[in-house]
Amino acid sequence: MLSFGLCVPSPFHEPRIRVNATPAPFYTFTGNLLAERTLTFADWSPGRTQRARLESFQVGGKGINVSRRLQQLGAPTLALCFAGGATGEECTSRLLEEALPFHAFEAEHPTRAGTVVRGGPGGETTFLGPDAAPGATAVRMCAEFLDAQPSGVLALCGSIPGWDDPAFDCLRAALERWLARGPLVADTYGPPLAWLAARPLALVKINLTEFDGLFPPGPNRSEVGARLSAISGAGGPRAWVVTDGPGPVWLRESGAPAERLLPPVVREVSATGSGDVLLGCILEARWRRGQSLRAAVAAALPAAAAHAARVLNP
Repeated sequence: MLSFGLCVPSPFHEPRIRVNATPAPFYTFTGNLLAERTLTFADWSPGRTQRARLESFQVGGKGINVSRRLQQLGAPTLALCFAGGATGEECTSRLLEEALPFHAFEAEHPTRAGTVVRGGPGGETTFLGPDAAPGATAVRMCAEFLDAQPSGVLALCGSIPGWDDPAFDCLRAALERWLARGPLVADTYGPPLAWLAARPLALVKINLTEFDGLFPPGPNRSEVGARLSAISGAGGPRAWVVTDGPGPVWLRESGAPAERLLPPVVREVSATGSGDVLLGCILEARWRRGQSLRAAVAAALPAAAAHAARVLNP
């Protein structure tokens, strides 16, 4: 694997990359970074001022989470993201503190902010700021960076604001070129998913709601396994993983029948980030250790379930 040494004098400066002659690393792409604060209350109710007993800050975004898991598993990874304004600088400063290798392309607008509220009768609630497209310059810089990489596994994660804008033409073209030299993986939804699902991706990992969105609604919609068999091949993605929270996980590789695996039963505390843990584990097992898709998913499910059952800010 390529090894990365992180030496960043300013938040938006490119990490210094130390390269040896081993195979290429894992790249993750976060199109919608999040500066996220978590407030934990003993109790709270609407309509009055209340004080949290704990506060924490974390950098959110699906690709960031996937890179964290890959790093925990010892797999070299580089997290690509757009970051802008004071919130973007706060995010990149925290990533430096975490020693998570990243490359932030400076966005035109501030990185979105979010607040997670825990405690009280309503359970965990997340408030997200408005999405903003990164701007043409940031998109072009990202496309040029991807074109400069020799190969590797690239995972596109989460929402990508502005995807349908002409400014993204250069990034879509860079992704087409990436397909010729390395695996491309998607865990996204909406317009990006519709575009990617028509291309020969190595893997699409999405939840059931996102998968349903690829098909016309109606009472005659077939079960997941039958739809996976119908959608696989014909120039599209070579493998699919479809999750449904604590429910069954469906998977299919081209040339093989659809299968269903059951995740471990746990007492769920928070499902946030569990899908990212699942994807990180699948990527590492599939492309670092050469496991089959079924073996990779089976090995990843306990880790994702454990993440959902973890104690949060005790």
